[in-house]
Amino acid sequence: MGFLDNDGESWACFLVTFRDRAQRWHGYFSFRSKDGGSEVDGVRTADIFLEASESEIDQKARGLGRPLLNGLLASALHTQDQSDTTQLRRWFRNMLAENSLELSGPLGEMEDSVGDHVEVTQLRSLYASYRIDQVAHFIALLRPEDFEDAVGNILDGRVIDFSAKDRLQFAMLVVEYIESRLPLPPFEVWAKDYVANRNEYLLYSHTLHREGRLP
Repeated sequence: MGFLDNDGESWACFLVTFRDRAQRWHGYFSFRSKDGGSEVDGVRTADIFLEASESEIDQKARGLGRPLLNGLLASALHTQDQSDTTQLRRWFRNMLAENSLELSGPLGEMEDSVGDHVEVTQLRSLYASYRIDQVAHFIALLRPEDFEDAVGNILDGRVIDFSAKDRLQFAMLVVEYIESRLPLPPFEVWAKDYVANRNEYLLYSHTLHREGRLP
Protein backbone atom coordinates (compact mmCIF):
# COMPACT_ATOMS: atom_id res chain seq x y z
CA MET A 1 0.00 0.00 0.00
CA GLY A 2 3.01 2.28 0.13
CA PHE A 3 4.86 4.23 2.83
CA LEU A 4 3.55 6.66 5.44
CA ASP A 5 5.32 9.22 7.61
CA ASN A 6 4.79 9.51 11.35
CA ASP A 7 6.90 11.97 13.36
CA GLY A 8 9.65 11.85 10.75
CA GLU A 9 9.77 8.05 10.63
CA SER A 10 8.80 6.06 7.54
CA TRP A 11 6.36 3.15 7.92
CA ALA A 12 5.46 0.54 5.31
CA CYS A 13 1.71 -0.08 5.06
CA PHE A 14 0.35 -3.52 4.16
CA LEU A 15 -3.17 -4.78 3.57
CA VAL A 16 -3.71 -8.20 5.15
CA THR A 17 -6.73 -10.33 4.26
CA PHE A 18 -8.01 -13.70 5.43
CA ARG A 19 -11.17 -15.83 5.37
CA ASP A 20 -13.05 -17.03 8.43
CA ARG A 21 -14.82 -20.37 8.81
CA ALA A 22 -17.94 -18.92 7.24
CA GLN A 23 -15.85 -18.05 4.16
CA ARG A 24 -16.26 -14.33 4.72
CA TRP A 25 -13.25 -12.13 3.95
CA HIS A 26 -11.71 -9.94 6.65
CA GLY A 27 -9.03 -7.31 6.24
CA TYR A 28 -6.79 -5.08 8.31
CA PHE A 29 -3.75 -2.83 7.88
CA SER A 30 -0.33 -3.77 9.18
CA PHE A 31 2.41 -1.17 9.60
CA ARG A 32 6.12 -1.86 9.94
CA SER A 33 8.93 0.59 10.61
CA LYS A 34 11.01 0.96 7.44
CA ASP A 35 14.37 0.66 9.22
CA GLY A 36 13.18 -1.78 11.87
CA GLY A 37 14.60 0.39 14.60
CA SER A 38 11.53 1.98 16.12
CA GLU A 39 10.68 1.28 19.74
CA VAL A 40 7.56 -0.35 18.25
CA ASP A 41 8.69 -2.31 15.21
CA GLY A 42 5.28 -3.33 13.91
CA VAL A 43 1.63 -2.54 14.67
CA ARG A 44 -1.73 -3.38 13.15
CA THR A 45 -5.30 -2.12 13.14
CA ALA A 46 -8.30 -4.13 14.21
CA ASP A 47 -10.14 -6.05 11.49
CA ILE A 48 -11.81 -3.13 9.74
CA PHE A 49 -13.07 -4.80 6.55
CA LEU A 50 -15.67 -7.55 6.19
CA GLU A 51 -16.69 -8.36 2.62
CA ALA A 52 -17.85 -11.25 0.45
CA SER A 53 -14.67 -11.26 -1.63
CA GLU A 54 -11.02 -10.36 -1.28
CA SER A 55 -11.21 -8.06 -4.28
CA GLU A 56 -13.88 -5.94 -2.56
CA ILE A 57 -11.59 -5.42 0.41
CA ASP A 58 -8.71 -4.51 -1.87
CA GLN A 59 -10.87 -2.00 -3.72
CA LYS A 60 -12.09 -0.35 -0.53
CA ALA A 61 -8.62 -0.23 0.99
CA ARG A 62 -7.10 1.41 -2.07
CA GLY A 63 -9.90 3.95 -2.06
CA LEU A 64 -8.80 5.31 1.31
CA GLY A 65 -6.82 8.54 1.27
CA ARG A 66 -3.41 9.03 2.81
CA PRO A 67 -4.76 11.22 5.69
CA LEU A 68 -7.02 8.37 6.79
CA LEU A 69 -4.20 5.82 6.57
CA ASN A 70 -1.98 8.13 8.61
CA GLY A 71 -4.75 8.38 11.17
CA LEU A 72 -5.02 4.58 11.35
CA LEU A 73 -1.25 4.33 11.83
CA ALA A 74 -1.30 6.91 14.64
CA SER A 75 -4.20 5.12 16.30
CA ALA A 76 -2.46 1.74 16.08
CA LEU A 77 0.74 3.21 17.54
CA HIS A 78 -1.21 4.82 20.38
CA THR A 79 -2.96 1.54 21.19
CA GLN A 80 0.34 -0.34 21.21
CA ASP A 81 1.97 2.39 23.29
CA GLN A 82 -0.56 1.84 26.07
CA SER A 83 0.21 -1.87 26.44
CA ASP A 84 2.14 -3.05 29.49
CA THR A 85 4.38 -5.23 27.33
CA THR A 86 5.64 -2.26 25.33
CA GLN A 87 6.06 -0.19 28.50
CA LEU A 88 8.19 -2.91 30.08
CA ARG A 89 10.55 -3.20 27.13
CA ARG A 90 10.84 0.57 26.76
CA TRP A 91 11.62 0.98 30.48
CA PHE A 92 14.42 -1.56 30.27
CA ARG A 93 15.92 0.03 27.13
CA ASN A 94 15.82 3.52 28.64
CA MET A 95 17.37 2.33 31.90
CA LEU A 96 20.17 0.50 30.07
CA ALA A 97 20.80 3.45 27.76
CA GLU A 98 21.22 5.85 30.69
CA ASN A 99 23.58 3.48 32.47
CA SER A 100 25.61 2.83 29.33
CA LEU A 101 26.06 6.52 28.61
CA GLU A 102 27.06 7.21 32.22
CA LEU A 103 29.77 4.55 32.03
CA SER A 104 31.13 5.61 28.65
CA GLY A 105 30.82 9.38 29.11
CA PRO A 106 29.42 11.77 26.50
CA LEU A 107 29.87 10.20 23.09
CA GLY A 108 32.84 11.68 21.28
CA GLU A 109 34.45 13.31 24.32
CA MET A 110 36.46 10.22 25.14
CA GLU A 111 37.88 10.28 21.64
CA ASP A 112 39.01 13.88 21.94
CA SER A 113 40.38 13.67 25.47
CA VAL A 114 42.61 10.61 25.20
CA GLY A 115 43.86 10.85 21.62
CA ASP A 116 45.52 7.62 20.55
CA HIS A 117 46.02 6.37 24.10
CA VAL A 118 43.23 4.97 26.27
CA GLU A 119 43.88 4.15 29.93
CA VAL A 120 42.97 0.67 31.15
CA THR A 121 40.47 2.11 33.64
CA GLN A 122 38.75 3.99 30.82
CA LEU A 123 38.72 0.87 28.69
CA ARG A 124 37.11 -1.12 31.50
CA SER A 125 34.36 1.48 31.81
CA LEU A 126 33.82 1.39 28.06
CA TYR A 127 33.78 -2.41 28.17
CA ALA A 128 31.08 -2.34 30.86
CA SER A 129 29.13 0.08 28.67
CA TYR A 130 29.60 -2.24 25.68
CA ARG A 131 28.18 -5.22 27.61
CA ILE A 132 25.14 -3.19 28.63
CA ASP A 133 24.66 -2.14 25.00
CA GLN A 134 24.56 -5.78 23.94
CA VAL A 135 21.81 -6.52 26.45
CA ALA A 136 19.87 -3.46 25.24
CA HIS A 137 20.31 -4.55 21.62
CA PHE A 138 19.09 -8.06 22.43
CA ILE A 139 16.00 -6.72 24.21
CA ALA A 140 15.24 -4.45 21.24
CA LEU A 141 15.22 -7.48 18.92
CA LEU A 142 12.46 -9.17 20.94
CA ARG A 143 8.77 -8.52 20.47
CA PRO A 144 7.34 -6.76 23.54
CA GLU A 145 5.11 -9.71 24.43
CA ASP A 146 8.01 -12.18 24.10
CA PHE A 147 10.18 -10.01 26.33
CA GLU A 148 7.44 -9.85 28.97
CA ASP A 149 7.16 -13.65 28.91
CA ALA A 150 10.95 -13.95 29.26
CA VAL A 151 10.98 -11.56 32.23
CA GLY A 152 8.23 -13.59 33.89
CA ASN A 153 10.22 -16.79 33.44
CA ILE A 154 13.44 -15.23 34.74
CA LEU A 155 11.66 -13.84 37.81
CA ASP A 156 9.65 -17.04 38.41
CA GLY A 157 6.37 -15.37 37.65
CA ARG A 158 6.99 -12.17 39.61
CA VAL A 159 5.96 -8.93 37.90
CA ILE A 160 8.04 -5.76 37.89
CA ASP A 161 5.99 -3.00 39.51
CA PHE A 162 7.19 0.35 38.17
CA SER A 163 6.07 2.10 41.37
CA ALA A 164 7.82 -0.33 43.72
CA LYS A 165 11.15 0.52 45.35
CA ASP A 166 12.62 -2.88 44.53
CA ARG A 167 11.96 -2.63 40.77
CA LEU A 168 15.64 -1.97 40.06
CA GLN A 169 16.65 -5.09 41.99
CA PHE A 170 14.31 -7.20 39.88
CA ALA A 171 15.51 -5.44 36.73
CA MET A 172 19.14 -6.22 37.53
CA LEU A 173 18.28 -9.90 37.94
CA VAL A 174 16.89 -9.84 34.42
CA VAL A 175 19.84 -7.91 32.98
CA GLU A 176 22.42 -10.17 34.65
CA TYR A 177 20.56 -13.28 33.48
CA ILE A 178 20.56 -12.10 29.85
CA GLU A 179 24.14 -10.81 29.93
CA SER A 180 25.50 -14.08 31.32
CA ARG A 181 24.05 -15.95 28.36
CA LEU A 182 25.23 -13.65 25.56
CA PRO A 183 28.40 -14.72 23.68
CA LEU A 184 30.42 -11.65 24.63
CA PRO A 185 34.20 -11.43 24.16
CA PRO A 186 36.48 -11.24 27.22
CA PHE A 187 37.89 -7.83 28.11
CA GLU A 188 41.34 -8.43 26.59
CA VAL A 189 39.90 -9.41 23.19
CA TRP A 190 37.38 -6.58 23.19
CA ALA A 191 39.99 -3.96 24.22
CA LYS A 192 42.25 -4.76 21.27
CA ASP A 193 39.33 -4.54 18.87
CA TYR A 194 38.08 -1.30 20.42
CA VAL A 195 41.45 0.44 20.12
CA ALA A 196 41.68 -0.64 16.46
CA ASN A 197 38.08 0.28 15.59
CA ARG A 198 37.14 3.07 18.01
CA ASN A 199 35.05 5.07 15.54
CA GLU A 200 32.88 2.05 14.74
CA TYR A 201 32.12 1.52 18.43
CA LEU A 202 31.25 5.18 18.92
CA LEU A 203 28.93 5.10 15.92
CA TYR A 204 27.29 1.92 17.20
CA SER A 205 26.49 3.46 20.60
CA HIS A 206 25.32 6.70 19.03
CA THR A 207 22.94 4.86 16.71
CA LEU A 208 21.60 2.57 19.42
CA HIS A 209 20.93 5.23 22.06
CA ARG A 210 20.82 8.68 20.44
CA GLU A 211 19.07 7.91 17.13
CA GLY A 212 16.61 5.44 18.62
CA ARG A 213 17.13 2.72 16.00
CA LEU A 214 19.06 -0.49 15.73
CA PRO A 215 22.60 -0.24 14.32
